[in-house]
Amino acid sequence: MSVVSMKSLLEAGVHFGHQTRRWNPKMSKFIFTERNGIYIIDLQKTVKQIDDAYNYVRDIVADGGEVLFVGTKKQAQEAIETEAKRCGQHYVSQRWLGGMLTNYKTIKTRINRLHQLYEMEEDGTFDLLPKKEVSQLEREREKLEKNLGGIRKMTKMPSVLFVVDPKKEYIAVHEAKILGIPVVGIVDTNCDPDELDIAIPGNDDAIRAVKLLTSTIADAVIEANQGREDSEEVYSETESDTEESENEDSVSEEDLKEFVENSEEQSDEE
Repeated sequence: MSVVSMKSLLEAGVHFGHQTRRWNPKMSKFIFTERNGIYIIDLQKTVKQIDDAYNYVRDIVADGGEVLFVGTKKQAQEAIETEAKRCGQHYVSQRWLGGMLTNYKTIKTRINRLHQLYEMEEDGTFDLLPKKEVSQLEREREKLEKNLGGIRKMTKMPSVLFVVDPKKEYIAVHEAKILGIPVVGIVDTNCDPDELDIAIPGNDDAIRAVKLLTSTIADAVIEANQGREDSEEVYSETESDTEESENEDSVSEEDLKEFVENSEEQSDEE
């Protein structure tokens, strides 16, 4: 049974790609059809890829690895931060600073400064300083928190990156490649899937679509941390409903075509 149903993907608008004039030919294998000038992504391929990504991330975390969630476009920011926090992993949702991975030694000094500023507030140092100086320190902390808050507890290189829109996050993907860190991510029809180790074809401009796919990766982390015994218990409780659920959620190629034909232009680009 797939970790995400075709029905859920349809409802979230994961199948809507970019306009046909904005595409990468390497994505052709993931495209189902074209409708009203917009590419429709083959959700059967999406289901397979998200299953592969889920298992891949779960196994890495089960072996003690850590995930860095990356998504700085406005449609991804909330989902990236919320889901990374939910599964206890690191994230970058505001701005990718060049060298976050390849020059981590320098970045680490800024993270240490952020920790220092928090400690100064907690131990009462702020109370002993002039208000003007405290105000300056608070502004410094806010800026550091905005850019580095999601990685301030990262003590080692991540074992895998999860990115929303590798075209937007090309610097992060490039740095990961240099260091040999695998990358999993959501690729829309204008992206190059070959840039990633596992590419999940899907709409990276719809908040609901990004939320659904990102939360699925977070679920993989949570399952890995819960341990095999807990996971087996969960599956055993749902096995009796599997056949019925699969019948309810299954969407054939004809169903997808009918859905696309009947739907109006709800590309959900935000």
